[in-house]
Amino acid sequence: QVQLVESGGGLVQAGGSLRLSCTASGRSFSNSAMSWFRRAPGKEREFVAGINWRVDSTYYADSVKGRFTISRDNAKDTVYLQMNSLKPEDTAVYYCAGDRRSFTATIPDTAAAYDYWGQGTQVTVSS
Repeated sequence: QVQLVESGGGLVQAGGSLRLSCTASGRSFSNSAMSWFRRAPGKEREFVAGINWRVDSTYYADSVKGRFTISRDNAKDTVYLQMNSLKPEDTAVYYCAGDRRSFTATIPDTAAAYDYWGQGTQVTVSS
């Protein structure tokens, strides 16, 4: 059974930092794009950041560019999201997603492109 397990969420004050982790089991994603999405209360799920399998390309939503950094360790089948300068509007459930395709050059930014999802981790930023 393929599983993506997120960790690292929590409550932080505005301006603070958190680091999310997502570890895969049951299937390796070392040859696939991985991304983070989030869903804020009352809003649709939105793309946050993605990284390709070769770890030489990343892609960010405009709202997090310059504040968030996505990275991955393929040897550990783990993807990270370093979140700095957090704002109250970053409050959401953050989900890790894995692309079922391998060796693709692009990083999909739509949820429909991903077949594997974690259960989510709550990030709450207080003002």
